[in-house]
Amino acid sequence: MDKFTFTAAALCALSALFTFGPARAGALEDGIIEIQHDWEVIRYQTPAAEREKRFEALVGKAHRLSESQPGRSEPLIWEGIVVSSLAGEKGGLGALGLVKQARGLYEAAIKIDGSALDGSAFNSLGVLYYKVPGWPLGFGDKEKARELLQRALALNPKGIDPNFFYGEYLLEIKQPTEAIAYLERALQAPARPGRQIADTGRREEARQLIEKARR
Repeated sequence: MDKFTFTAAALCALSALFTFGPARAGALEDGIIEIQHDWEVIRYQTPAAEREKRFEALVGKAHRLSESQPGRSEPLIWEGIVVSSLAGEKGGLGALGLVKQARGLYEAAIKIDGSALDGSAFNSLGVLYYKVPGWPLGFGDKEKARELLQRALALNPKGIDPNFFYGEYLLEIKQPTEAIAYLERALQAPARPGRQIADTGRREEARQLIEKARR
């Protein structure tokens, strides 16, 4: 089985999402920003041989945050992203338990608030559905993936991640011309404040996929 390569969804306009008191809202926002930063440093700036161990540590931190903020979808989304990323580093059959765990986290986040973080749970869940093998090994489903990715795009049509992943999905299902259009939109997406590392890495991935699509 090919190695899974899962990546994260966008974190946008966090301050508008909090409805708890200032202390609790501040703890949630600070915790997510810290996990988000740790994730992108591991994903884009850490040698491949070290990523699995560092993602394992980050899973624990993300879980502690989601446990401390019951009823919030945002920390569940980021816990799912980190678990998915760990699955990507492990690869193979050993990753299937992790991707099922991530699926559960995204589904729980959607039940609370599917629009949180500009629909990132829909986007990340859609990625799982087109990257994970189908039955009997896994739960992969290309049509389910399309539905989820399109819902993410509807919530964040100009975002770098929804456009990137829909482009990658289209390339996966052998529609390179359509894929290029979405990947180019990802390149043109507005910069995300505080997300320079992730934006730079994602744009480079988009360029590589465009080259692949053109070949």
